[in-house]
Amino acid sequence: MNSLFREIKPDDISKNVFKLIAEGWFLLTAGTLTSGYNTMTASWGGLGQLWNKRVAFVFVRPQRHTRKFMENNEFFTMSFFREDHREALKYCGSHSGRDFDKADETDLTHFEPSAGRVAFEEANLILACRKLYYQDIQPERFLDDGIDGLYPKKGYHRMYIGAIEQVLIADG
Repeated sequence: MNSLFREIKPDDISKNVFKLIAEGWFLLTAGTLTSGYNTMTASWGGLGQLWNKRVAFVFVRPQRHTRKFMENNEFFTMSFFREDHREALKYCGSHSGRDFDKADETDLTHFEPSAGRVAFEEANLILACRKLYYQDIQPERFLDDGIDGLYPKKGYHRMYIGAIEQVLIADG
């Protein structure tokens, strides 16, 4: 483990998860340093309890380059940052990993917090997860008519649920 972080239990996360995810955003990352990885900025997701496990759930549209990495890897991470990294998050949300090395372009430093997972040293909170389940959003099941308007190009998300296996917080 990187010496910049210390491990805590999922129950010890003290931040408001609504603000953390929706307002703070995070980098969703899948893949490995040896076989390749991709990261994308996300603001849809959540944390909770399911199947007697602490879990995270995240959403990825089919056209996102990260989707291939989510499909082909057992693990993913959620890296959360302080506000001073907002520009890096904006960049990672508006540029494709097909065309750019986002870590190089944003001066983020990738590392493996544990085998098979990639995260970033500049983060102040990292959730390392093992995929448990996925399901595609099915528009015919929307109960609120306004939701479909969020999908003008009909690129409905795939939801991934992962067991939170490691939580790291920045020391200092």
